[in-house]
Amino acid sequence: MNRYFLRLSYKGTLYHGWQIQANANSVQAVVNESLSQILRKEIQTLGCGRTDTGVHALDFFAHFDSDALPGSYDSDFVYHLNCVLPEDIAVKEIIPVRPGAHARFDALSRTYQYRITHAKNPFLKNRAMFVRKNLDLGLMRQGSELLMTYSDFGCFSKNLTQVKTNICKITEATWEESGDDLLFTIKADRFLRNMVRAIVGTLLDLGKGKITLADLSRIIENKNRSEAGASVEAGGLYLVRIDYPAELFNA
Repeated sequence: MNRYFLRLSYKGTLYHGWQIQANANSVQAVVNESLSQILRKEIQTLGCGRTDTGVHALDFFAHFDSDALPGSYDSDFVYHLNCVLPEDIAVKEIIPVRPGAHARFDALSRTYQYRITHAKNPFLKNRAMFVRKNLDLGLMRQGSELLMTYSDFGCFSKNLTQVKTNICKITEATWEESGDDLLFTIKADRFLRNMVRAIVGTLLDLGKGKITLADLSRIIENKNRSEAGASVEAGGLYLVRIDYPAELFNA
């Protein structure tokens, strides 16, 4: 059996996240079914993480095991697989990797982006969050820099999650403005459930003058989810990059 990494993207609007769930449509279930149909045997994938209902992925990795793939797996197989998959899921490439390579545990970092628009736009429905332009972007940028001085982000984690630690190392947190659009980019070695959406909601509170930088420090240090801002809507969130050690792909 060989191990392969599947690199794909998906629009998450119609799915209850990546991970298979009982009585709910998921990206993973659709990908597993499509791979199994093409290869004529049951295939199970394991993703680089889980995304919440309605969250999108511009770059997502999953691994699976199989005998040698038919034809030219880097072109013909990808083409045929995309023909079977629905229009909101697209495979970019299939990469042979070393035995034991793990899409989740071998990831070095993950990068998310959250998209906000200041102008009502019907073409951005479920793809960006509408927020009026009365935000103090300078203060929000200071808040983003403040995030990187901390490591325990329990205040931004969904309650009752089974994790051993709330420690994350954030290496990038920036806001960029372009016309009517505002883009938040955050990169870390790992993320807690709902963490990015809670961070964005809290930074928006900062930009609206509802809290101060001192309040943001207190919220993080108190580690209480109820003190942080509300989670922003899922449709504006995108997983955009996963980094792996280069040697992983020397199969």
